[in-house]
Amino acid sequence: MYNLVDTAYIGRLGAAPLAALTFSFPLFFTLVSFNIGMGVGLNSLVSRRLGAGDEKAAANAALHGIAASLTCAVLLFLLTELLLDPMFSLLGATGEVKELACSYMQIIAAGVFMMFPMYAVNSTFAAQGDTLTPMKVQFLTLFLNLTLDPLFIFVFGLGIRGAAIATNLALAAGLATACRFLHKRSRLRLVAANWRFSPALIREIFALGLPASLTMLLMAFYMMGVNRLIAGYGTATVAALGLITRLDSAVIIPMVAFAIALLTLAGTLYGAREFSLLRRVTRFTILVNLSFALASGLLMFLFPGSFLRLFTDQPQPLTLAAGYLQLEVFSYPFIAVTITSIRALQGLGLSLPGLVINLTRLFAVSLPLAAFFTLYLHTDFRLVALAALAGNLVAAVVGFIWLMKILSRVERGKAT
Repeated sequence: MYNLVDTAYIGRLGAAPLAALTFSFPLFFTLVSFNIGMGVGLNSLVSRRLGAGDEKAAANAALHGIAASLTCAVLLFLLTELLLDPMFSLLGATGEVKELACSYMQIIAAGVFMMFPMYAVNSTFAAQGDTLTPMKVQFLTLFLNLTLDPLFIFVFGLGIRGAAIATNLALAAGLATACRFLHKRSRLRLVAANWRFSPALIREIFALGLPASLTMLLMAFYMMGVNRLIAGYGTATVAALGLITRLDSAVIIPMVAFAIALLTLAGTLYGAREFSLLRRVTRFTILVNLSFALASGLLMFLFPGSFLRLFTDQPQPLTLAAGYLQLEVFSYPFIAVTITSIRALQGLGLSLPGLVINLTRLFAVSLPLAAFFTLYLHTDFRLVALAALAGNLVAAVVGFIWLMKILSRVERGKAT
């Protein structure tokens, strides 16, 4: 959402800054992927131990999860600073667009030291069944980002760099608030007395978190590949794809939220051996996400311009994006099923299925088709949306069947 808000303001500066954000988004998403992956590992471990009634073990798991997140943040910061320039060159960014993208991401990369521990603390609350506290933290950071962006971008005249600074300041405030809530509201006592260093716990967190991170990271690599494929279509086309990516995020974020709630419930119910209820809750969450996807897709199909104008008033990117969006929305129902299935499996302690499903979706189906349409047929860039649709259809079918088979095994009394 931080990047989405940045886009809404930066889109007013012209096509070049908007294209710079489009090139930056996969790298930003890479950081978010590892952040969420570490949170998945923490959430799954803590919720299963709470479901089994062992609060002390749950607290120890949470402390290990926070430590793992901080370690991951340090490594990612160093890698980003070292590889930023060659990465943008590889993605096809040149000239002013590349310069703007580098200036934005150099600042954003420093934000991992606030982003990662904040999300780890929020995951600790979510694993306890408290989603209200993380929501308050996230709403605070989003509100601050929304308020600070115009100040730094327009009033201080910092442009795209101002958007990155505003994001980091909002994250810093979010981390401070999350830590204060942790001290006052957490059911788990995250104190030194409950810390018992365990290499096995660290391995389990990374065993769950890294595949979950890689599952999302594949999406970042896919976006990099698509950006590279359409870079030759011109700056306006790259900017148009950036608008679509932001709107996709606005639809996918609520579905991910429901799916993360399912992840917590799945881990808790599995730990408590409430297998029949686990199946019912899983099916209900799929229905909720599917309904949301259908409603969102219908509205965007009927009124594409109304949504796109939230991010820019540039006529050429708007026109290009509107036609793409009306094809893209057909993927939303399949994305809903895939996201929900993967998160349910992660709650049961299985991260590998999500990695396999997304690897198949993005690199066995969507990206090869997109390359075929753009490089060999030289067709309209909007056919990339049809390539994505084919991949999402395959992923939804595979993910749903995989989940149903695992749930059947669980109900027969076999451990995952």
